[in-house]
Amino acid sequence: MVTALPGQVTRIKALFDKTGRYVWHCHILSHEDHEMMRPLEVVPAPAS
Repeated sequence: MVTALPGQVTRIKALFDKTGRYVWHCHILSHEDHEMMRPLEVVPAPAS
């Protein structure tokens, strides 16, 4: 769970096993209409 307060930027660092398109969202259904259901694209890590 992540707390995202109004007017603040929240950054989340996570590891994914697979690249691709995902959706992140708030579990309060009425929040979907207020930008709290957004696409997320996981891309390969840059070559080191």
